[in-house]
Amino acid sequence: MKTIVIIGALEEEIAHIAASLSNLRHEKGASLNVAYGMLESAATDGWSGSGGPIAVAATVGGMGLVNAAATAQRLIDVYQPDGIIFSGIAGSLNKSLHINDVVLGGTLRYLDSDMRLIAQWKPQTEEFHSDPKLLAIAQQALDELGIAHITGTIASGNYFVDTPEKIAQVVAQTGADAVEMEGAAVVHVAARNDVPALVVRALSDNADTDYEVFKEFDISEFADTAARLAITIAKRL
Repeated sequence: MKTIVIIGALEEEIAHIAASLSNLRHEKGASLNVAYGMLESAATDGWSGSGGPIAVAATVGGMGLVNAAATAQRLIDVYQPDGIIFSGIAGSLNKSLHINDVVLGGTLRYLDSDMRLIAQWKPQTEEFHSDPKLLAIAQQALDELGIAHITGTIASGNYFVDTPEKIAQVVAQTGADAVEMEGAAVVHVAARNDVPALVVRALSDNADTDYEVFKEFDISEFADTAARLAITIAKRL
């Protein structure tokens, strides 16, 4: 039986995912509340062969690179997953994209790290990538859900990007389509553990919203969409 880990951005998102699972139980540890249960696969090929149940462990990861990395490592250690899906929101840096479009993390880069030093350790790379098979499944699911999307570059850093000066700096440094605070850390930890990972980011703004305003956004609609997408992807594994 395959196991998939889903790290979400919102409690509402994880609640939606938990409602889709059978034999649900909640497991707590390392400051996480993990919803664990079974999901019937809809796949006829790929990871799950002829289909069958998939174990799902879903939780909220917390904001920032350290929280994301700690969550990913904890879930890998406890559940030994065959794949990780990390979903959330991001600021758009690509003028051809619109609010609620999705960027799949084909490439993920850190904003504030000298990768020449960090890349001396496994996986010995200066950038990270979502798993090609997971990307293909996500692309198909997004097409069927009618959600506009690209596979692009996502930048991750420990600061909130909300001014033209910061946007220009991020674009010059990374060439990213979207910016957020966790994705690279999750895929980095996954790569250290040889676990396939996928980063899915819905665009909440154009990276031009002051944090005090941003934190008042109602993103409950995103929670429902993100949960449906994560479940759709997981069913096809």
